[in-house]
Amino acid sequence: MDVFEQALPTQSPNLQTVLRSASLVAASDVTVLLLGESGTGKGRLAEAIHAASPRAAGPMVAVNCGAIPDSLAESELFGHRRGAFTGAVDEAPGRIRAASGGTLFLDEVAELPPSAQAKLLRFLETGEVQTVGEATPRRADARVVAATHRDLEAEVAAGRFRADLFYRLNIVPLEIPALRERRCDIPGLARRLLVELADSHGVERPSFTKAALLRLRDHGWPGNVRELRNLCERTAILLPGREVDASNLPAGLAGESTAGADAAVALPAEGVRLEDVEADLIRQALARTEGNRSRAARLLGISRHTLLYRLRKHAIA
Repeated sequence: MDVFEQALPTQSPNLQTVLRSASLVAASDVTVLLLGESGTGKGRLAEAIHAASPRAAGPMVAVNCGAIPDSLAESELFGHRRGAFTGAVDEAPGRIRAASGGTLFLDEVAELPPSAQAKLLRFLETGEVQTVGEATPRRADARVVAATHRDLEAEVAAGRFRADLFYRLNIVPLEIPALRERRCDIPGLARRLLVELADSHGVERPSFTKAALLRLRDHGWPGNVRELRNLCERTAILLPGREVDASNLPAGLAGESTAGADAAVALPAEGVRLEDVEADLIRQALARTEGNRSRAARLLGISRHTLLYRLRKHAIA
């Protein structure tokens, strides 16, 4: 099993396509932009890209841009000299220089303030880092993998994210499908997480019944793999060694599938051709959003990557 299969084991064709693309770009120094909802595994994919790259022996420096106060973003990323501002009692190299020879993972890159965005663009274009308090830039050699759960095109249109930085980051975009878009992975993932988490807590391994796995498969998982992991950890701690049935799962964990009179869409007595329905809904979504594929994907409850795949599948321009 390679590093990508270990990071995100999957039977989903959509995610397998993403992982194949990731394995190809890992060999180069090209900037990668990871897209997808929170909790889908963007951090794990970034780690796999680093591990499969020629920079694997170098450092992997991860920065949660959303956790850095705006006033400290430049200092945190680009470093500062001693005395550059109140509280700067020592020189700090910054995260970019700390990642030299390796990979810099910028998680939630859309949260960077405008001043830091401008400096990041300069680094990506020239390899130069402008340290706070210094007039002369320094060189740094770090490969950048960025990630966000936001629609960066919409952020650019709203004036919150620089268009030139977006285009510089968007060289190789990889979008991880939400867990609800790869339900085939849920039973296996739940079993694996339950075993791993029971072992990590030193308790006897519980197991899921078939009914419980079906309930897990049908849940919407708005928190994605992170939410599933939390549930499995709680189950391992509270029900060690038990056979966990659907009745043992949280009451709010209701399946999403419906049938009969409660169905969202009624199936005609004569039946339908599912591919025709799918293609028609995609065309309606594109028409409603005036061709904006990101917004159309949100209307359909799928990722942009999945929409692009289905556009090719149905030959929709």
